[in-house]
Amino acid sequence: MAAITASMVAELRAKTDAPMMECKKALTEAEGDMAKAEELLRVKLGTKAGKAASRVTAEGVVSICMQGATCAMIEVNCETDFVTKNDSFLAMANAAAKLVAEHNPADVAALGLLSYSQDGFGPTLEDVRKGLIGKIGENMSFRRFKRAASGTQLASYLHGTRIGVVVEFEGNDTAAKDVAMHIAAMKPVSLSSAEVPADLIAKERSVATAKAAESGKPADIAAKMIEGSVQKYLKEVSLFNQAFVKNDKQTVEQMLKAQATQIKAFTLYVMGEGIEKKVDDFAAEVAAQVAAAQSAA
Repeated sequence: MAAITASMVAELRAKTDAPMMECKKALTEAEGDMAKAEELLRVKLGTKAGKAASRVTAEGVVSICMQGATCAMIEVNCETDFVTKNDSFLAMANAAAKLVAEHNPADVAALGLLSYSQDGFGPTLEDVRKGLIGKIGENMSFRRFKRAASGTQLASYLHGTRIGVVVEFEGNDTAAKDVAMHIAAMKPVSLSSAEVPADLIAKERSVATAKAAESGKPADIAAKMIEGSVQKYLKEVSLFNQAFVKNDKQTVEQMLKAQATQIKAFTLYVMGEGIEKKVDDFAAEVAAQVAAAQSAA
């Protein structure tokens, strides 16, 4: 049997990023054949990816790709903030945005079937995702994407890697870019108050009704209080009615009018929005492990 040296283990670890002991085991099983050992690890890492699939991916990045008259934005998730700084993970996220822009896939499943190779994994984006799960040791997922190619002008803004905005507009480029930055800061839910989703309005009305009931005011005054609260809410969450972040003396609508610019639509992605994060109770976890060990003894 071929001797497995430390340099061989280090070389295989550099190629696969697998744990050192796993590299040594693979080389031993492959009798020192580096290519065979690497293939064995790929298989094991793939199994690892399957085990990771059930873990919550509440961290991640938003990536944007602008190509001429087309813009694509995607949210790619992982388990920890540490991985959001990993070069391979970031390369995959940026590549995914580019693939959306170029191929206009119907959904996440279709996106995963597109041709792409990276870090020795492929030939599809889904294969790369699974490969990186095994290599890095965390679950990863493509959560959602948006592709804009409506024939209007496009502007985009990324706030770090956690908030992304794409704006479809006609008019002044600078004004549209300012609006994209405003949206990232103020997070409106619609262009106008008339477009605010009915479920959000109903929720706000329910809260306002409860507050009015607690006030003990007469019914007619309580009704006015409720309506006033709802109208205030509509102005706060609709883009055109919000005070412009660069000049709070005017609304976004007023600024756009002065710049002869029209916003047709916008998409806002806030990384992890709506994902329930797992909160680990370390003390409880240790207690459970101790209890399990005692029962097994």
